[in-house]
Amino acid sequence: MPYLDAVTGPAMGRRYTLEQPQYVLGRHPECNIVLESGSVSRQHAKLTQSGASFLLEDLNSRNGTFVNGKLIGEATKLVDGDSIRICDIELTYHDDGSLSEIRFGASDGSSLGIMMIDDRDDEPVMRSVTAKLDVRGSQFGAQVNASAESKLSAVLEIMKNLGKAVGLDAVLPKVLDSLFTIFLQADRGFIVLKDGQGQLTPRWFKTRRPDQEEMVRVSRTVLREVMQTGEAIMSLDAGSDERFEMSQSIADFRIRSMIVAPLLNSDGEPIGAIQIDTIQQKGGFESKDLEILVGVANQAGIAIENAQLHEQVIAQKLIEQDLELARQVQLAFLPKESPKIDGYSFFQAYQPASQIGGDYFDYIRLSQNRWAIVLADVVGHGVAAAMFMAKLSAETRFAFASIENPCEAMATLNDRITNLGAERFITMATIILDSSSHKAKILIAGHMPPVRLDRQGQIDEPGLDVGGPPLGIMTDIPFEAIEVDIQPGESLTLYTDGIFEAPNGAGEQFSMERVRQLVLKSRSGIENCGQEIMKQVADHIVGCDQEDDMCLVIIGRDG
Repeated sequence: MPYLDAVTGPAMGRRYTLEQPQYVLGRHPECNIVLESGSVSRQHAKLTQSGASFLLEDLNSRNGTFVNGKLIGEATKLVDGDSIRICDIELTYHDDGSLSEIRFGASDGSSLGIMMIDDRDDEPVMRSVTAKLDVRGSQFGAQVNASAESKLSAVLEIMKNLGKAVGLDAVLPKVLDSLFTIFLQADRGFIVLKDGQGQLTPRWFKTRRPDQEEMVRVSRTVLREVMQTGEAIMSLDAGSDERFEMSQSIADFRIRSMIVAPLLNSDGEPIGAIQIDTIQQKGGFESKDLEILVGVANQAGIAIENAQLHEQVIAQKLIEQDLELARQVQLAFLPKESPKIDGYSFFQAYQPASQIGGDYFDYIRLSQNRWAIVLADVVGHGVAAAMFMAKLSAETRFAFASIENPCEAMATLNDRITNLGAERFITMATIILDSSSHKAKILIAGHMPPVRLDRQGQIDEPGLDVGGPPLGIMTDIPFEAIEVDIQPGESLTLYTDGIFEAPNGAGEQFSMERVRQLVLKSRSGIENCGQEIMKQVADHIVGCDQEDDMCLVIIGRDG
């Protein structure tokens, strides 16, 4: 019976048996197979029975449908093992015939058909083990003494099946396919791999007959022993082993003979184990089978390691794509250009430490002649800070656009940020500019006040004495404002700590004093001033990674 296995996505591990002649896959709840992802189209693709197989057709979806990594443009016939990708959801098509295989993804496998159990630790390991083979130390990790015919058959089989495999979901079933082809007496086989925490996790299971797809119990203790010693083992009479007598993994399936081999990476370190066993009393495994399995297991170990590396590369690329998308979304929250105000000029620079950052600036029009120029810094940087910055952008626009008194607007903004309970604080400097009266009200919330350059070429920092605490610490905090006149030729420079705290290779920070001096020395307009500040910071940290986000905004009245 054909079926689909969900490899990734919210339904990972679920199996969809294909009993009807047609299935529609999509996000709409009335689809036959509902794929819960916002990027999936409402009716994304369609499966139609064609003889003993199925045809897959894309229903003009937004993001396309892929089979084995290739975008399909017409109805495509599926064969056993085909990988179907719909956006971020991956499915595997199976038409298993007489053999049956099951993929596992849960940490203990209990919900997916396999459970790993710990046997008693005070007994000697496997008294009925009839052969052991050290996997480490030669071309295949062992001196393979099997006949040339058996050895060649095993190596050719595994190389043929693994040669084109890339991802784990392609490698693992091919390994078991090879073993079931080589060892016709095998009734079941499974592969366990170490997860990120070093725990053994069932990853793939295969049985000779469909009626064996029941809850399988596997001895974790045996697998650990094999991995710790680096020795493959074979037991020709597992049922009489004193250790196995109490193991449900043996009793439940009446296992008579078994072979277990470690899976080693290119450095000879164990990354998992592979086991095949049989319930047959006659025609079980032979001594040379242990040596053949060792050769297969070592080839499989390298293939699995390469597949894991491939998956890591793919995952990293997906992360980079997501970060690039997040960067584009974040930039959409920031002004694309400065406001057009008669008699005034603006400079702005935004440079996150990574692809996305936590610094924020905005120009908010309050009335015909009044603007709020806002610059803020969310503590930290990266994804979390960027997400909080997006929320800050919306809340800031709401507060200053809906409340005329800027002090009350800042207090309301603080309350709303604090009540989010995000355990992050924000420093902010805000200038309310009235272009008709040429006056500016300055509000400070835990941030550096702007550096003002006056007509006489002197600098000061208005707002230093009226600053309040950062936003997001506590509610019901009053804020004060200081009002200054902006004469022709004067400017106000706002900046975040990523500029003055930028360290060079010796750990020396750029410093606030250098920012002040660059403002003081600027005589050729705010554009040149801003460019010079950013250039000198870049020169200061040359050869070093940028440690924090940088944001610079300068407001100048034309002289």
